[in-house]
Amino acid sequence: QVQLVESGGGLVQAGGSLRLSCAASGIGFSINTMAWYRQAPGKQRELVAGITSGGNTNYADSVKGRFTISRDNAKNTVYLQMNSLKPEDTAVYYCCVNFRHYTGRLNDVWGQGTQVTVSS
Repeated sequence: QVQLVESGGGLVQAGGSLRLSCAASGIGFSINTMAWYRQAPGKQRELVAGITSGGNTNYADSVKGRFTISRDNAKNTVYLQMNSLKPEDTAVYYCCVNFRHYTGRLNDVWGQGTQVTVSS
């Protein structure tokens, strides 16, 4: 089975920066797409950014130009660099990894979530 461990959340002032990390561990798998989602109280979970195995990226309009998603395949890790943070970015951030099991079956696995709080 694949397990994800997230880190890097915390408390920052508006205009500050944070870097989230999500490391995948396990055996018998290869990673396809990696993505970051977030969910604020009273709102639905939304896609923030995604990156394919080939390095193609996409972003939500609300974070475009401020956030950057990247991956280190040697470390099985995806990152989210968040700059110029706004109070509206306050949410629990979750990473999601689509992987191929050794059997050939595709599955998604989710991280435990990390809290990002931006003060005004």
